[in-house]
Amino acid sequence: MTVDQQQLLRNSLRSMHDLLDQAVEDMTADHFNFRPSEGGVSAFFSLWHYVRTEDNIVNWVIQQKPTVWLEGNYNEKFGLPRNSQGTGMTADEANAVQVEDVPLWHEYQQKVWKATDAYLASMSPEEFAARRVTIKPLGEMSLWDGLYGVCLSHGYRHVGEIEYVRGVQDLGGLTI
Repeated sequence: MTVDQQQLLRNSLRSMHDLLDQAVEDMTADHFNFRPSEGGVSAFFSLWHYVRTEDNIVNWVIQQKPTVWLEGNYNEKFGLPRNSQGTGMTADEANAVQVEDVPLWHEYQQKVWKATDAYLASMSPEEFAARRVTIKPLGEMSLWDGLYGVCLSHGYRHVGEIEYVRGVQDLGGLTI
């Protein structure tokens, strides 16, 4: 069986999205906002940061259209930053990123997943090599590196962070 880059990326992002969905499906606002005493960030900060990053990269940077975040006025609904997705925040700023309306968060997250999948389904595979994008603060890179290297690889890192926060709250991990 031969899988092209486009299908590989779509399948891989769907799998990672499923893991993120599973990691948080039973979490309450208190679980989401809990910050481990050992340090680090809350599960919600990790998730918010990742989903906002994917939304920014796929919609704003690549397609040059408004993000799901802004189109849905989610910044106002959550009382969270309009343009920031957490990169460069201080610990105090990151700790202030909290959620109370978990179902509304899940709504936003699912809309981002759908927007990403729709874009990947419609794009030309030739774009991976030919197109360059600039992702701040990382710089210019191929479209493939932006989607695979930043979105997919970055997303798996945050799955691990969320799984850790689940563990210290005795919520169990995804694998056991």
